[in-house]
Amino acid sequence: MEVDSKIIVVPWDFTPVTEYALQHAIKISLMTRNEICLLHVVEKITSDGGMKAKQAAMENRGSDVERRFGVKVKTHVARGTIFKQIPEFVNDRKASLVVMGTHGMSGMQKLTGSWALKVITKSKVPYIVVQAPPTDTEKYHDIVFPVDFRAEEKEKLSMAIFMGKYFDSKIHILKAVRKDDSLAKKTNLNLNYTVRMLIQNNIEYEIREEPADKLGERALEVAQEIKADLVLIMTTKDITFADYVWGAKEQYIIANSSKIPICCVNPTSAFANLGQFMYG
Repeated sequence: MEVDSKIIVVPWDFTPVTEYALQHAIKISLMTRNEICLLHVVEKITSDGGMKAKQAAMENRGSDVERRFGVKVKTHVARGTIFKQIPEFVNDRKASLVVMGTHGMSGMQKLTGSWALKVITKSKVPYIVVQAPPTDTEKYHDIVFPVDFRAEEKEKLSMAIFMGKYFDSKIHILKAVRKDDSLAKKTNLNLNYTVRMLIQNNIEYEIREEPADKLGERALEVAQEIKADLVLIMTTKDITFADYVWGAKEQYIIANSSKIPICCVNPTSAFANLGQFMYG
């Protein structure tokens, strides 16, 4: 198994949204000096000649990026499906981050919001999912960070710290307000831990309180109000096929109509990979 833990993987299908994802990856790479890897998945029946043609086209795009921006770009073509090959590739290489374009909730393209979630939840790597190019070529100024009662909430904090350190981001914490005393207590514990870690890392933050049953909606609304560069969420643990069919909340956040980039962190993720950004 090839381990390449300093790469930022960009799933690539030669469409505009994957170009947007590449632009975000370049922005991150310029700050972290991590290499980018363009990953293209072709059907199993694709001939060797077809594979070589795709590889050549990707290498041309990678060379152009290296020439224009001074970042190192690798390329890889794999046979199979995006649902298997993308998670397998990023997990095996222990990649640091995936920046992936999505086509919203509808349309003829393969990687819609629901299918993007299917790819993400099979991976051990944080994903930034985008529908548009970055509005700023240098920073992610403002990040919306919902906090609720789940113990897994703490796991996404490493990503917030990473963004704060590299991009001088301000973290806008949305605390879920709950009537249940036990859940409210757990939420407060998560909030206190989050604030303590942000203070220790000298990261600016503010706190808003929002109704728990509308936390996802409010995260997007607040992000739109403040023109946030990113919303940082946890994915649902042990997602089932029914979630893909009927819709886990995350897929609607990922495919939001405002086209705000969404950073998705899976529960039980180990953040050794982000350590490659911070300390590598």
